[in-house]
Amino acid sequence: MPTILVIEDEPNVADNLVYALQTEGFKTYWCATGGDGLDRLGETHVDLVVLDVGLPDIDGFEVCRTLRRTAETPVLFLTARDSEIDRVVGLEIGGDDYVTKPFSPREVTARVKAILRRTTRPAASATASEGSATASATASFHVDRERHEIQWGDTHLDLTPNEFNLLACLLGQPGRVFSRNVLMEQAWDDPGSATERTVDAHVRRLRAKLRAIRPDEEVIQTVRGIGYTFRPTTIVAP
Repeated sequence: MPTILVIEDEPNVADNLVYALQTEGFKTYWCATGGDGLDRLGETHVDLVVLDVGLPDIDGFEVCRTLRRTAETPVLFLTARDSEIDRVVGLEIGGDDYVTKPFSPREVTARVKAILRRTTRPAASATASEGSATASATASFHVDRERHEIQWGDTHLDLTPNEFNLLACLLGQPGRVFSRNVLMEQAWDDPGSATERTVDAHVRRLRAKLRAIRPDEEVIQTVRGIGYTFRPTTIVAP
């Protein structure tokens, strides 16, 4: 589960951002000052920082400069400044993206996910390229991304491309609750072509294929109001 640190001094703005990020499955911390944010960064692993430029104690640009001395954690700037020079400065000192107030929390969440995709995919690709021979395994599932194949035990699953992407996404982070929107972005080449009902339909088909192999196990669990998670030890009572 990616961890996001929001450094924002306006409580209403921060509350909306934290809610939007947590709804999408992110673990989220909030700090109201740059000093508190830097302290948190020194104590906690963070995958991305949402950073307001106009903080009451330390300019957000200075917070980013300080962070960049020791870490390459992605930074998304939030600011009321919309001049080109401010955007250029923010990006040149190490920011990864820039959102001008007022903004939609959904837009910020979408940009956070886009940054994380850009910054985490190379590592994932390197792992995959280390071997079609060393396919990743979660419990008794074996995922071969090069061949686009998944096996459960000794059984090869007959999956469509979207079903493969969907199951591989869930297997990649056991226990994480994925919202339907996140699954759309991960499993569909064109997320705009899918809806939440499309995700539900694909999950139903996946479950049917998995039950055909092991009727007593339900490994894809529904989390009401949020989405789905992979829990490999879930056993269906007789």
